[in-house]
Amino acid sequence: MDYKTFEMRIFPVQPQAEQRVQITYYQELDVDSNAATYVYPLSTVTRKDIDARTTGKFAINMDVRSAVPITGMDSPSHGKDFVVATHSDHYRQASLESNKGSLERDVVVVCHMARPQTGIDLITSRQKGEDGFFYLTLTAGEELATLDQGMDYVFLLDISGSMGNDRKLIISRNSVEAFINELSADDRFEVMTFNVAPNTLSGSLQAANADMKERAEGFLDSQQARGGTVLAPAMNTAYRYADPDRTLNVVILSDGMTEQRERQTLLQLIQSRPRNARVFCIGIGNSVNRPLLEQLADDTGGLAAFVSRADSFQRQAKAFRRKLMRPVATDLALTIDGVRTYDLEPRTLPNLYHGSPVRIYGRYAGNGEAKVTLTANIQGREITQSAALAFPGTDPDNPEIERMWAWKRIDQLLKTADRNGSRDPVLEEVIRLGETYSIVSEYTSFLVLENDAEYRRWKIERRNADRIATDRRAMQARQEKLEQIRNKAVAGLGPQAAQPKPTSIQAPAAAPTAPAGPAAPATPRASVPRSSQSRDLNFGTGPVGPLFLGAAYWLMRRKRKK
Repeated sequence: MDYKTFEMRIFPVQPQAEQRVQITYYQELDVDSNAATYVYPLSTVTRKDIDARTTGKFAINMDVRSAVPITGMDSPSHGKDFVVATHSDHYRQASLESNKGSLERDVVVVCHMARPQTGIDLITSRQKGEDGFFYLTLTAGEELATLDQGMDYVFLLDISGSMGNDRKLIISRNSVEAFINELSADDRFEVMTFNVAPNTLSGSLQAANADMKERAEGFLDSQQARGGTVLAPAMNTAYRYADPDRTLNVVILSDGMTEQRERQTLLQLIQSRPRNARVFCIGIGNSVNRPLLEQLADDTGGLAAFVSRADSFQRQAKAFRRKLMRPVATDLALTIDGVRTYDLEPRTLPNLYHGSPVRIYGRYAGNGEAKVTLTANIQGREITQSAALAFPGTDPDNPEIERMWAWKRIDQLLKTADRNGSRDPVLEEVIRLGETYSIVSEYTSFLVLENDAEYRRWKIERRNADRIATDRRAMQARQEKLEQIRNKAVAGLGPQAAQPKPTSIQAPAAAPTAPAGPAAPATPRASVPRSSQSRDLNFGTGPVGPLFLGAAYWLMRRKRKK
């Protein structure tokens, strides 16, 4: 198996018998500018003669919880076919059902959240008698002031033969055109295509005016998918556009299907980039080489994003532009005082872009309230912010993050080994983590036997069965809590029981501060689970935040006294 496939061999299957296999997987949602995107990849049909319509019912049901308030949900792929029910500020349900569904179109659902300020969110998991796990996210909010300066962009478009499959080249062209249309008059850009060799639109950076945008569109529309994929020459060419006085953003749109022998060269090439150059990787399609594109972006302080053809290119382009138009927080450092933390992943924190969270997994020993301190550099100014968060002694609510931590650790071990040129030094640890946390990888697999006696015979510990049982208990507890929220949300609907009229005289109500109108039903509020915590920070680059608000209130009071 590799990063995108896995194999199963099932034995025995008796004549006319049925063997059912259930697969459970966990994934992080892509979060961008207060919008979390879930993609269920269905667009995998590669032959035109395959009937991509389901013969029976096609249904997807989602329960969406968030410690940060949810402001809305929609589906760029299926539009009004999805029904969304709001049960509280922190919990919504989405449902899609049809008689014949299409397997040629991904299911994309976007959950919009309210995160006006930079903040820290924490989820923990801890089984009795063991050290705990935590998942912490840092998200930059709207208080970071917009930059008023132009930037330079070089768009690298993969036109190799593999991009002809699953409409990947069409998606890429549409994405580049949407990105270019979002550029401002102060920006400059170049478009370059590549397969085995690069080909440029202009040979120099050009102002992002209407004429150049039209020329770029014509250039992109003329491209055809053919040949192999060799990215290194295109990267070297893009670096030549660097201007010491401006930031250079190299944006790669590709499926990452480069030659295996070139991958080590690419990782070395990243290290020799110009000082002011950042690389952003946009993965196209469902068969994208996600690990490679993520590593290229991470090693340059950039970002990686992945585009489904069922998503909105305009939405993706606007979100991408918003990231680059606000200052990036660099040199991030996180300290936690009050509990002992260890084995954090990633070990070195990446840059923090507006709307794109930094995710940190780790282990902890001890329990109680801890002081979490974040330091960062924003436009040459050091910022330090702290928040108090609770690390419990036991927490059975989110055992899934234990495997997520182990998978992140495996992923980082392999990426570090690839940078160094050999995986041999890390294989023992990769295998240990895979076996301990029941993770399928290139070096570990599952073995399912017929009965318990066979496991005892071969002296195989049933670790996966124990973990699944733990996960299911937590899932059942969550479902019970969600059912309580749903019941509370509908409790006020319909005819209510007659209430006896009060006999005492009530005090008159205070006059309304707004014009009277139809009474709006109160929105039920769900209590955030104990293991989910959210704290706001202030990374403001101007007079924004609690201190400014307090000063403004004091000035208002002084004016009233005068």
